[in-house]
Amino acid sequence: MSGSVSFSFNIETEVTPAYYEELLNYTYRTYLQSAWHRFKNVTRTTVDGNYVLGFAVVEPERKWQIDVSVKTGKPIQVTLTPSSLDVPQSTLDRVKEDLIIVVQYFEEYVRRSTLYFAWVQGRQVVPEKSPFRRGRVIERVLFGNMLFLIVLLFAVSIVLFFIIGLWAAIVIVVGQFLTVVFADRLIGTMSDWPITAENPTVHILQYHLPAKQRDSIKKYTKESLIQMKKEIYNKTIALGKPVECETARDVMSKYGLECSPENMAAKAVNVYEMVDRATKQYGLSVPKIALSNTMIPNAAAAGPSPKRGIVLVTTGLLVQLNPNEIQAVIGHEISHLNSRDPFVLFAIVGGQYLLEIFVLWPYIQFFGLLYELLVLSGIYFVAKFFEARADLESAIKTGTPKVLAGALRKIGFRRLQFERSPSTKVQDWISWDPHPPIYFRVERLEKLDPSKKVKHTLVQSAKDCVRGFFAAF
Repeated sequence: MSGSVSFSFNIETEVTPAYYEELLNYTYRTYLQSAWHRFKNVTRTTVDGNYVLGFAVVEPERKWQIDVSVKTGKPIQVTLTPSSLDVPQSTLDRVKEDLIIVVQYFEEYVRRSTLYFAWVQGRQVVPEKSPFRRGRVIERVLFGNMLFLIVLLFAVSIVLFFIIGLWAAIVIVVGQFLTVVFADRLIGTMSDWPITAENPTVHILQYHLPAKQRDSIKKYTKESLIQMKKEIYNKTIALGKPVECETARDVMSKYGLECSPENMAAKAVNVYEMVDRATKQYGLSVPKIALSNTMIPNAAAAGPSPKRGIVLVTTGLLVQLNPNEIQAVIGHEISHLNSRDPFVLFAIVGGQYLLEIFVLWPYIQFFGLLYELLVLSGIYFVAKFFEARADLESAIKTGTPKVLAGALRKIGFRRLQFERSPSTKVQDWISWDPHPPIYFRVERLEKLDPSKKVKHTLVQSAKDCVRGFFAAF
């Protein structure tokens, strides 16, 4: 190991101690066994009461190796020790990313046998939405920075044309405009709770069912879960007590649950304080804040201006990210409001639409669907500039670009894995998604020097996106 330098990093996890041994077993089965020829010297031990998985990543020609140690705990501690300085940094980064992705997949697996409860003091108790639903339109509206809804209205106009002719163009643009102007009310209505200075904190309880009880999660109906949730609230938060085993045990035992600290995790997140901190960095006042009680980790911003804006976060985001990561994501959303991105995107979509209908239509009708596909692809590609700008500004304001990169890894771990294929990278650049590929955002943030001044963040972000697009080929 002459000349080697160890490289250590932590992986934050929501998994409770009861699952630590299974986490390492899962890593062994899904990561090491799936590509056994890449690894050797696999060991499983305990150190200071913590489970440790050790193994070596071997170069195909056996010229070097990387010794890896994964020690469970909060956080998980990982140490990479290359056998020589010849080990490429890209390989070290790949192993790091591999292990982060494995932990995220395990967390997703554990969530299927986990009870989640979230409360806001003084607010109505509502049920949690499942993290495993797919393709819901309302979620696309809530978390697409309104671009999805604007494009959806654009598509609706095709039907309106058959009914009212050219007046459809005016109707649809007015509809888009009203959607942006009243986005704070629209999203506030669709969300579960408002977050205010008087009720700033979200209280969260996770209970990972023990192995012998995992199958019993199916017996908990929506009605029984909401009743349990109300009873826990009345015995804890309503009385000014924290949510923990001591205060929740009596209620949980009624429903056949043993409140073991090793299976339980609780946290209280002052969301209002985080948004207030982020807005002060931009010199803004605090916008409306709303919480969607879904376990899908996400956040969004909407509204025509900072004063008429709203920031929406989900319970899943608060569960899966640590406080610094949540702060970085909120900073990203405040950047959208500060730059009036929702209104600018409306202007781009609406302006192009009116130009197409009233000026260019005689020239483009021969291209039909092909033209529309190209226009929508172009709009979504330009939208990527604004998302990249929000990443850049949040990283500069917080001074911690790697923290935001870590948050993106957790939120987008599935896409990050798929984007390792060159063809998928190109596909993500041209997809109808306002966000640049996750791999691009993570790499860009990790290379960013937050102390370096950037005069025009949007121009710089547009350049970076164009370079990233061509580099994908």
